[in-house]
Amino acid sequence: MSGIFGEPGTLVGHRGLGAGVVDGLTQNTMESFLRGIELGLEWIEVDVRRARDDELFVIHNTVLPDGSQVSARSASDLDAVGALRLDALLEAVPEAVGVVFDVKSSVADAGRPAAMTTAGILGRWCAARLGTRPALTQSFDPAALGQVRAGDPRMALGWLTWLNFPIGIAVAAAAHLDVQLLALHAGSLDPQVQRRFGEDASVDEVTGAVHGAGRELMVWCPAPDVLDALRNGGVDALVVDDVPRVLTTHR
Repeated sequence: MSGIFGEPGTLVGHRGLGAGVVDGLTQNTMESFLRGIELGLEWIEVDVRRARDDELFVIHNTVLPDGSQVSARSASDLDAVGALRLDALLEAVPEAVGVVFDVKSSVADAGRPAAMTTAGILGRWCAARLGTRPALTQSFDPAALGQVRAGDPRMALGWLTWLNFPIGIAVAAAAHLDVQLLALHAGSLDPQVQRRFGEDASVDEVTGAVHGAGRELMVWCPAPDVLDALRNGGVDALVVDDVPRVLTTHR
């Protein structure tokens, strides 16, 4: 095992306290991340996009509320709309807190050399700034993972699969990709979803196959009522929303 997470069922705050607005705090803001850490989170998940001039920001969506592309705006433009710089977040977060970087590739990355994509820039950024902080970089974009690794050879990588992705393909692919972790959407484990693809794998079976291939398993956005089953099944990490509620009931 690669040993990214210290114990099974490690909780990771999705964009801070959770997607959207939780307890009055908006996702991917300094306040949301710091509140989650104050409540006891040991890991946070952070969306990463680049500005036109290659500064890195914590932003989920491809476009801003005015309809403009994040990658077409300068760092000063993004500062003006209150976007959070990745530098500022990591300076504020205690070094012992782990970070899952979720690379958000953009159409504009297709016209750049690999080293100058969002992922390529993030890899070099991590190599220069992370030090001993626990970290993982994940992406839906498998090419981005190699671009991060080129910039930071030490970085643990996770392949992130989309909503309700077929479980068999996900597990088999991760076993033969140069990654240390498979990050599954919770829907991939739902029996009803599995039946659409002619599959029927329990959590124990999936975890056993992933661990048997030397990978760890992370599940993102599970409902609170299945957290115990996922933990008992040996899932290594859980990316959760509504962090205050989850920490109260599943710490």
